[in-house]
Parts: sequence; C-alpha cells; structure tokens
Amino acid sequence: MSTPVLEQVNAALATVNDPEIKRPITDLGMVDSVSVDDAGVAHIVVLLTVSGCPLKDTINRDVTAAVSRVPGITGVELELGVMTPEQRAGLKDLLSDGKAQREIPFAQPGSLTKVFAIASGKGGVGKSSVTVNLALAMAASGLKVGVLDADIYGHSVPAMLGVADARPTQVEDLIMPVPTPSGVSVISIGMLKPRRDQVVAWRGPMLDRALVQMLADVYWGDLDVLLLDLPPGTGDVAISLGQHLPGAEVVVVTTPQEAAAEVAERAGTMASMMHQRVVGVVENMSYLPCPHCTPEGTEHRLEIFGAGGGARVAATLSERFGYDVPVLGQIPLDVSLREGGDAGKPIVDSDPTAPAAVVLSAVAERLAGRGRGLVGMQLGLTPSSKF
Repeated sequence: MSTPVLEQVNAALATVNDPEIKRPITDLGMVDSVSVDDAGVAHIVVLLTVSGCPLKDTINRDVTAAVSRVPGITGVELELGVMTPEQRAGLKDLLSDGKAQREIPFAQPGSLTKVFAIASGKGGVGKSSVTVNLALAMAASGLKVGVLDADIYGHSVPAMLGVADARPTQVEDLIMPVPTPSGVSVISIGMLKPRRDQVVAWRGPMLDRALVQMLADVYWGDLDVLLLDLPPGTGDVAISLGQHLPGAEVVVVTTPQEAAAEVAERAGTMASMMHQRVVGVVENMSYLPCPHCTPEGTEHRLEIFGAGGGARVAATLSERFGYDVPVLGQIPLDVSLREGGDAGKPIVDSDPTAPAAVVLSAVAERLAGRGRGLVGMQLGLTPSSKF
C-alpha cells in the first residue's frame, strides 16, 4: 500500500490515547508495527503495558475506530502484545522524566494543578459525596480532574465512582490511576489492598508513607484539579498533607447542627496551622425541601438538622484567620444524592437538574474559577538579617 495511506494510519494512531496514562499510544512506544496490505487491511501490533491490562478492550475499540476512518482502509486487524521488561522500564523513565526518585509533582513551584483538600471535623457529614460530585462537575466542564481517596480507614470514593473492584495498573514502580467513565482519574488505598474487605490498621509513619505513595508514585499526568478526600478530624493524614502539600487549599464540609459546626471549626483551624488556606465551607444536609409544597409556590424548608452551622463555621474561621472564608453552598437533603453514591453514579451525572446537583455544580464552578492567590499561604521566606 502507498506511503501516504500508511502515514495517515500512523496519524490516526497518534489520536488514540492510552486510557490510563492519557497520552497518545504512539508517544508511549505502544505501537510495535503498522502495515497495510494491497486489499487495504491495516495490520497493527499494539503492546500493552502489562499482561491482562484491564482496559485492553478500550484500546482495541479506540484503535479500530480511529484507523477505520482513514480513507482507503477496508479493515483493521489488531494484535495486542505485551511490553518486555526493558520496554516497560523505558516507559517508566519516559513518564518520570528519567528521575530516579519520584517527587510529588503538585508540591513543585511550577505546578499549575489546583489542589483542594475536602475536610471535615467528624464523619457522617457527606464529605466523600461532596468530593466525588465536585470532581464530576469539574470534569463535565472540561477540566482534567483526579481524586485521591486519602481517607485511609473509611475509603469509599471508588464505590461512589463505580470502580470499587478496579485495580490500578503498575508500570515498574509507577502506578496508573484508575480511569472512570466520567473521565475522572482516581486512586485509593482500597485499590491497593489484596481484598476489598481487608481492614487497614496503620499508624503514623505508615499513614504518611501511604499518602506520599499515592501522591508521588502515581502517574497523575497533567491535571487541572486534584481533589483529596481527607479522613475526618485532625489526625495524622491532615498533618502529613500540610507537610507535603502546604499549597493545598481546604474546603470544610459540615452539617447545620451545632455539634458538627464546632468540630468543623477545628478541622479548618488545623489546616491554617499547617499554613494551608481555607477557601470555603460547604453545608451539607442543610434542609429538606417540603414534599408537599408546589414548585410554583414558596418553598417550605424542613430544617431537620437545625440551621446556621455552615454560616457559623465560616464566620468563626474568617475572624480567626483574618480573611474571608465564605459559605460556598448549602446542599439540601436529596434521596437521589444518596442513591447515586450507593449505585456508583454521582448525582451531578445521573440527575444534574436535582436541587442538590445544582448546588454542587455551582460550588464546583466557583472553586474551579479561583485564582491562585497568596493570602493565607506560607511563602517559605526567612529573614536573613535584622535592621
């Protein structure tokens, strides 16, 4: 077959991204050979990173579809092979820029990724639900989004994103985050356990190492936003995050009642102690829209868990820090919010017009549009002399 057709086939292959690494398979050295016979059938060998790659069907489909669109191609015969150890080592060097030791990319001065840590003072306030819905809302707006489930003991993010049983692919000592249908990439300690029901019983140093591994040993690629779902409270992981990602911005999730608001203030104060900026408060389970009120009438809100918790947290933290900590949104109680989390289909994707989804999308838009201000952030400057 003529050289122009072969060039068009190679160009088509360059449009196919590896679903985990999210870079063209041609750039990653995955295309082993390409030929086109006289009948117009393209014969292609693509090398998978590991045997039994969980997304080989996606690669098969995407390659076949891209090459089939080339004029003059009458068929595609695709063979999937496996990289040799030497080829995997080369891929690892490519992804890590040849560095022997991985660094946390989001902690580097030149990083353009916005990092938001979703924190709460206590469990049960819907922090993980807020995290996954914010991630999907941001991804729907065209951003490249990653989610790190840093809730080591109570990791629930994979199930909420519909990938509870997925396992990450490993290329040498690099771990690929698990892609989701929404385009969000996710990694969780739950994905690294041998069994889903295995209990994680770790303390300080092991928790710190787990967080560093998920930040540095995972190939996140070029993200616009990274969301971290923190464990509740002010424990080891919150301290480690402050040490390793001092530039992360914190969103505090609370519910309206007094008890939840009081402990939420502590979570915000911990972030400030670690020199992180608290960018706002999200009040979850704010109210229940009265099911008996008509849409045309004045909405009657049932304040099941009281009222004012989010505003109190925001006001207290604003006064304490000396800068504005706003209430980013008040999320109503919504059955479909709970159902979406249980089914692995977050509400902003499964029911985007639901009241809770509308509020969550507005919060996501507000966060995504934030500039990278220096107010409240540690600059790492030390005076060299006294006047």
